[in-house]
Amino acid sequence: MSDMERLLQGALVPVDPPVDLGEKLERRLTAVTGAAVDEIADWDPSAFRDPRRWARLVVAGVVGVSAGGALVVVRARQKQKHREARGVAALGKGMLEVTGDVRRRLRR
Repeated sequence: MSDMERLLQGALVPVDPPVDLGEKLERRLTAVTGAAVDEIADWDPSAFRDPRRWARLVVAGVVGVSAGGALVVVRARQKQKHREARGVAALGKGMLEVTGDVRRRLRR
């Protein structure tokens, strides 16, 4: 085995992620989604008259949708891992959980 092959073999060794990585990611995505939903929920409808104030609402919407979508995927992946659902059913269950969380936050 050449030096190059040994170096490549050592560099390409799989690294396992930390055990709690999924939980940390889900907590952070939940917090970001929640903050975006709270920002949108607290928005004053009279602010729509001034286009200069739209940027904050648009950013909150984009961040909320992005984090919410990632959260759906993370939860669907957890459902598959725990064998609660597979494929599209897991995505559907993840989406129902996230939309339920968002609805509860908006009702407050």
